Amino acid sequence: MENLFRLADHDESSARRCVVVNGPVIVGAGPSGLATAALLRDQGVPFVVLEKTDCIASLWQKRTYDRLKLHLPKQFCQLPKLPFPEDFPEYPTKSQFIGYLEAYARRFDINPQFNECVQSARYDETSGWWHVQTVSTAGGSRGEVEYLCRWLVVATGENAECVTPDFEGLAEFGGDVMHACEYKSGEKFAEKKVLVVGCGNSGMELSLDLCNHDALPAMVIRDSVHVLPREVMGISTFGLAVLLMKRLPLWLVDKLLLILAWLVLGNVEKYGLKRPLVGPMELKNTKGKTPVLDIGALAKIRSGEIKVVPGIKKFSPGQVELVNGEKHDVDSVILATGYRSNVPYWLKESEFFSKEGFPKSSFPNGWKGNSGLYAVGFTRRGLCGASSDAINIAQDIGKEYKEKEMGQKRTSTPTHRNTHDSPISWTILGCTK
Repeated sequence: MENLFRLADHDESSARRCVVVNGPVIVGAGPSGLATAALLRDQGVPFVVLEKTDCIASLWQKRTYDRLKLHLPKQFCQLPKLPFPEDFPEYPTKSQFIGYLEAYARRFDINPQFNECVQSARYDETSGWWHVQTVSTAGGSRGEVEYLCRWLVVATGENAECVTPDFEGLAEFGGDVMHACEYKSGEKFAEKKVLVVGCGNSGMELSLDLCNHDALPAMVIRDSVHVLPREVMGISTFGLAVLLMKRLPLWLVDKLLLILAWLVLGNVEKYGLKRPLVGPMELKNTKGKTPVLDIGALAKIRSGEIKVVPGIKKFSPGQVELVNGEKHDVDSVILATGYRSNVPYWLKESEFFSKEGFPKSSFPNGWKGNSGLYAVGFTRRGLCGASSDAINIAQDIGKEYKEKEMGQKRTSTPTHRNTHDSPISWTILGCTK
């Protein structure tokens, strides 16, 4: 993307920059943002990608544990226009997936504006432009930047911020307390009693990793949970479910999955893993709650190496009291309590997004709002859902962009009132390489 021209002649070190983008601004450089950018590049549409950290896919690079692999087969996780390398395993490792994303960004010449944290985004009805305010810390200095664009793509995703419950007495606990996003390996927990709060895929896998490093984990299971085998006779359970859903009603697919789970895993409820009343795929589609795909944790639960305990009542120094009255000595606590959207904190809009930060319309209709607003990666259907959103968004923006280009040879600069004391430096972006 080229810098076409700049208005104003003064020392920019003291200026608040204003950047006009003759295309969409994409907020977030994770897989969803990269997929959308790649498809826009393919359409010949200029764009700017804003990323608050210093790298692409920061969730994967900075907030995941070392042993992580993709939970689904690679064909369900590849982004549009670029399949995984043939020599990658069925379930690529964390480092392989990051390498794939970096190659994807290079392949489609995606160069995000790093260290730009969006503070607010609002639509101006009068001008028809989005105003995206950021704080930039690039180059070690702090500055304000305002981006003006016709289209805004929200790609910050479902997992932008950690969820950390406020348990009674946790501040006085005294031992190590961390969220799962800070956990890298169980190596430093050897011989320690570790309480893992949460029984999703992360909680299960962290408990397994702790076992493999000779720790003594206990896993808190507060709610019901579906546990399915990752594979049945070498066939991906998820892949099988996708195939069945093309031919059978959802309720019947869930019945078949639960029968297969019982045949492969046995009765898991006797180990404290109570199944929900709603089937696994229906629960995933309606509530976004992903079933646990077992990769070895269940065997450790059966053997007693991973203890299953009920909900937490309160903490005290070096100890936890459970809702059943039991008290356990604990050295460390790991909160595998999930993530949430951060959209409500910065997007000044309430028609398209809910107060929880998700599109109000469910899949497959949650990708497009009004006034050039789009959402990618909020389907609760993983990378497949994000890719579907990205395809729709790029086609929609591409069509509008080409119509505007044919209707006007030169993009008009939006009017902008300076309400700040500092001078404004204007930059206009709008050509693809």
